[in-house]
Amino acid sequence: MAAAGIVVIFDFDKTIIDCDSDNWVVDELGATELFNQLLPTMPWNSLMVRLWFLDRMMKELHSQGIRIEDIATVLKRSPIHPRIIEAIKSAHALGCDLKIVSDANTFFIETILEHHGLKECFSEINTNPGFVDEQGRLRIFPHHDFTKSSHGCQHSSCPPNMCKGIVIERIQASLSMEDQKKTIIYLGDGLGDFCPTLKLGDGDYVMPRKGFPVWDLICNKRKLVNAEICEWSDGEEFENVLFHLISRIISIDRKNTSAKMGQLYSVDCKLETMPLPVATGHEAFPQALSVLH
Repeated sequence: MAAAGIVVIFDFDKTIIDCDSDNWVVDELGATELFNQLLPTMPWNSLMVRLWFLDRMMKELHSQGIRIEDIATVLKRSPIHPRIIEAIKSAHALGCDLKIVSDANTFFIETILEHHGLKECFSEINTNPGFVDEQGRLRIFPHHDFTKSSHGCQHSSCPPNMCKGIVIERIQASLSMEDQKKTIIYLGDGLGDFCPTLKLGDGDYVMPRKGFPVWDLICNKRKLVNAEICEWSDGEEFENVLFHLISRIISIDRKNTSAKMGQLYSVDCKLETMPLPVATGHEAFPQALSVLH
């Protein structure tokens, strides 16, 4: 397919959807007061990792009769620009390999993607595990269990439960095993999207959302970024910039392929025009072997 050499990696909150999914669920379920009540009761270390707090929120909501179907209904109402939906479907149809690297959770992400017919567009979703237990309660756990060990990244922009840069390195290592060279386009908005941006190489592209934290970090530390920077601000620009880059990469790949084919054609022509040795009797070519019957 035309775009088989392109890997597009998306953040989720405030990139694919136009909100923070955690806050959206709390607000839409009318649980803001409960949130404020629980806040002082949580230990400081838990507050540093919002997932623990969200897991506790889900427990309290379940005890108050909020069903998993209620949470799913709220998630399906989360705002997403129609041009972003079309951009994802079109990129997938062109042959781009689409992936998600997000600090949200699997239940939130998959519920929203399935609702918009997008789940099958993605080859992998890297995020915090979220599942419904036997009591019907939504449980959310960290992508990396920081209570047992650190993920090892020293960037202050990476939360202890997930370093997206480490995830990108794993993806890059996997891509390096393939025959075709891949070009990465990375889209994100938050502080956690800065570390993966630094892992991108020359020839890759980063699409930071303008006016959001990762954009500010990139502007202040532009010299650290090797990838080409192409900002966007809304769903329309998301689609336009993404397809401009996809078209550019396809064009570059075609030129490179044509150049290689031209080199091979040149070698073939030289071989075809090389003079054959002058035959001097039977010694000019190898003798056929006799086959014994």
